[in-house]
Amino acid sequence: MRILKYFFLATAAIILIYLIFFRETLFQEIRGKAFNTTYSIKIKTPHKNAALSRKIQTELEKVNEQMSVFEPGSEINIINETPAQQIVELSDEMSKILQQSYNIYKMSNGSFDPTVGKLIDLWGFGTKKTIEFPKDDEIKAALKQTGFNKIHFSSDYKNLKKDIGEVNINLSAIAKGYAVDKVAELLRQEGYKDFVIEIGGEVTAEGEKSEQTKGWNVGIKSPDSEENAAVVTLHNLSVATSGDYRNYFYYHDKRYSHTIIPQTGYPVEHKLASVSVFNKSCMMADGLATAIMVLGEEQGMKFADRHKIPAVFFVRTEGSDYEMLLSQSAQKLLGK
Repeated sequence: MRILKYFFLATAAIILIYLIFFRETLFQEIRGKAFNTTYSIKIKTPHKNAALSRKIQTELEKVNEQMSVFEPGSEINIINETPAQQIVELSDEMSKILQQSYNIYKMSNGSFDPTVGKLIDLWGFGTKKTIEFPKDDEIKAALKQTGFNKIHFSSDYKNLKKDIGEVNINLSAIAKGYAVDKVAELLRQEGYKDFVIEIGGEVTAEGEKSEQTKGWNVGIKSPDSEENAAVVTLHNLSVATSGDYRNYFYYHDKRYSHTIIPQTGYPVEHKLASVSVFNKSCMMADGLATAIMVLGEEQGMKFADRHKIPAVFFVRTEGSDYEMLLSQSAQKLLGK
């Protein structure tokens, strides 16, 4: 009997170890750094692919080499340095991101405008870190070099030319979302169907984590907090967040955000602290979140409802509190 007892105990221990091991091997997790932030990827798979991490890193490095104004010789810097009226041939990747950027620019009546590069630099949030508060005449001069309508594309978006050579494009408001989409495309090509990707807070989720969870649970955090204000189960959907609570400075006791209004050249001054937008494309969610952040809580909500955009708003109230508001489409998505 004692031998039989030990046999059952040993068998139970082996089964427990097997179950723990099997559970751990259901997922492959990959983490790293890119775009001055971190990324995290979780894939539902019983097989670990040792080469996958390097492939993902290579894909992200390619995006950086094309889209980053901080990368000497990047494609975006070549465009910015090209004189007026000279035709620039675009890579397929640059063609896609600029076409979608232009669509959001038109959709938002210019609230999303990647040609604010000069203004971003002037306010010290770009490649030129300044310690001097910009003068009004400097802002007016930069505004003359701002505007997506100063760039003209061929009908297939394979070429562009600028009316003014000094027009400067900065894709920081949409490039992370684009990078998430590119990694998702890579995973699909590798044969994966169930995964979640997060790069610097921008997320896309495809398939499902388990039979019990039909999708992937993603937390929507309140500004200045690690607490989740809401948890959303994403299934073949992305979410991107734009906010003013991480990148800002104070001047004469006044707070200045990195989000610049393209029409005025000045940082936003409304009470909208952050907005999270849901879309099948993380690139679109990223750009739309920036557009709403520029518009503010009132106009941004009207914009979201008009275009049926699921969006979660965090608006500053008295003191350091926030009020969470949902667009009509977000209410349906979250079941509110």
